[in-house]
Amino acid sequence: MSDEKLPFLMDLQTNSSPAEIQTLRTEYEKQTAPGSRANPQTKFDFAYALIKSPFRKDQEQGIRLLHELYKEHPSRRRECLYYLSVGNYKLAQFVEARKYNEILLQLEPRNAQSLQLRELIDGKVRTDGLVGMAIVGGLIAGVAALGVAVFGGARGSKK
Repeated sequence: MSDEKLPFLMDLQTNSSPAEIQTLRTEYEKQTAPGSRANPQTKFDFAYALIKSPFRKDQEQGIRLLHELYKEHPSRRRECLYYLSVGNYKLAQFVEARKYNEILLQLEPRNAQSLQLRELIDGKVRTDGLVGMAIVGGLIAGVAALGVAVFGGARGSKK
């Protein structure tokens, strides 16, 4: 499935700007000053911007914040599950992405975003699996060729 056919998955196709992330970071840090607790919406907005960042470190921080929100605010679990899946997909952690997406689909079997995300994850797993098998196959062939060269040459030198 090509990305053009996935209007619901714009989160995978667009990045947060550094200015947007900094604005949200500043607001989040103000709310998490000692003795304060961040508003769940502020925390979510910051986490969302972080997973849309092009930088892995930001994406990882966004996933940590979404985990916290998931545990602290049961009413936010649906959106946390979806964005945990998106964040893990962006980090190429497809097993984790699939896990969160499948939990969401158990709760909402007809969720269009999650159904499209499932197709995307499964396609990536298939593609990466085939590439992985080709790499392993190439390594095995290389080792076999080296073995033939070494042992074949050893037998030839004993004559």
